[in-house]
Amino acid sequence: MTESEFLGPESPESALPGRRLSELAEQAARCTAACCGAGTTASDGGSERPAAVTHPDLAGLVAVQLRSGEGPIPAAEERGEPVGAGDLLNERRWPEYRAVALDSGVRACVTLPFRRPHLTVTLSLYSFRPGALEGAARGPAQALGDLAATCLVRDRSYRAALTEVDHLGAALRARPLVDQACGIVMHVLGCDADAAFAILKRISQGTNRKLSDVASGLVDTRGRGLERELASLAG
Repeated sequence: MTESEFLGPESPESALPGRRLSELAEQAARCTAACCGAGTTASDGGSERPAAVTHPDLAGLVAVQLRSGEGPIPAAEERGEPVGAGDLLNERRWPEYRAVALDSGVRACVTLPFRRPHLTVTLSLYSFRPGALEGAARGPAQALGDLAATCLVRDRSYRAALTEVDHLGAALRARPLVDQACGIVMHVLGCDADAAFAILKRISQGTNRKLSDVASGLVDTRGRGLERELASLAG
């Protein structure tokens, strides 16, 4: 699979973390021998922890680790290297996670972490057969996880750029209205453009209203009835 095929079309929907994580889990499970399923998580240090699994039965394995802070996922995130168990039946670490895994029929697991600035992605692989995932950390799943982490970082930048464009567009649309309002303040108070704009900003901050809303109100009234208030703000 090429990078462009994995990245998919450029759209806000394709850049959703949940979709990327689901794709990673599905592809890693398919290309790893003896793997019965996979789960993925992403963490940027905030309260949200998007995750995905290839089968509903595996959701409990991810949830118990995020809740308890114990298991291959937290350990791999902390160490920055793969963490797993060759046979959970003989495993003495992570008793709560171990119980949930064995109840789901899972005997072997490995979690691969992928660190990026302000982001950590994990890929967990599961097998019904003990010892079946010993080489998984060096297989295709490693390359898929690296690519997915890079995609998620790029997706975040893409969404941030879209948000900035929206904000710039709103500012450009509001600019003529603000200019009109400044002209009204300049006419009422006999001040210059900088002073008029400073008064609009003061009203916006003092009333907790958007600058464009303040400007719209002034334009609608042409400043009538606001002479005294404007004069007090100019002082």
